[in-house]
Amino acid sequence: MHDFKNLKVWQKAMDIAQATYELCAQFPDAERYGLISQMRRAAISIPSNIAEGAGRNSNGEFRQFLGIAVGSAYELETQFLLAGRLLYLNEAEVEPITAQLVELQKMLYGLKNSLRP
Repeated sequence: MHDFKNLKVWQKAMDIAQATYELCAQFPDAERYGLISQMRRAAISIPSNIAEGAGRNSNGEFRQFLGIAVGSAYELETQFLLAGRLLYLNEAEVEPITAQLVELQKMLYGLKNSLRP
C-alpha cells in the first residue's frame, strides 16, 4: 500500500484535473454535456485511478490502475487537441496543458515500470 498523496505523479494529475476544470469553464454552454463532461471525467479519472491503485494490496493491482490512468491521460490529451481544433482554446492554452499531459504519461510509465515483480 502506498501513500498516494505523497506521490508526485498524483500531485501532478491533481494539478491537471484542476486546470482542466478551469479551461473547460470557457467552452460554449452547448458543450456542457459533450466535450466538457468527457474532459472532466477523463481528468478526474487520472488521479482517482492512481489513488485507487495505491490502496490495493499488490504492486500488480497498482500497475493495472496506473495503466488505466495512462489511458485516461491519452484520452484527455486528445480531447484538448480537439478543443484547440474547434477553437474553444487557443494554441497558447492547448500547448502547455498537453505538454503537462505528456510529462504525466512518462511519469506514469516510469512508476508502472518500477513496480515490476
